[in-house]
Amino acid sequence: MKFHVHRREEVSINLTPLIDVVFLLLIFFMVATTFTRETQLSIDLAEAEGQPRELVEEEIEVLVNESGQFRVNGRALVDKRMRTLQAAIYKISAGDTTMPITITADAQAAHEDVVQVMDAAGQMGFVHLSIATRQPVEQSPPPRDD
Repeated sequence: MKFHVHRREEVSINLTPLIDVVFLLLIFFMVATTFTRETQLSIDLAEAEGQPRELVEEEIEVLVNESGQFRVNGRALVDKRMRTLQAAIYKISAGDTTMPITITADAQAAHEDVVQVMDAAGQMGFVHLSIATRQPVEQSPPPRDD
């Protein structure tokens, strides 16, 4: 007796349409999604109130004007390069990095210029940096019409 063995066909699922749908969904979500981040930074600047510090006999004062020009102890520099600024500071300090440096910047001076002065002093090894401020002007209330 001879038994016939019937071969079963393998059951398989065709994944090609499923992959096509997944790729179409991926493309749809990539196109429909926005990647822009809109953030706002709200800054409330503090006012500087306090006692003026005692006068130091020897200090380096770096002035930064509105256009970004530097003056070191009243002497104008020929350009705005960091090397020129460092040379002027070194000439006054004679290598003494314990001397205090006061940065006096115009209110309209660019933040970049003030940071450049701080960076130049930091690269030279100065650690006693201060930024000059002024006392806020107290405004009287407007006159009342009674």
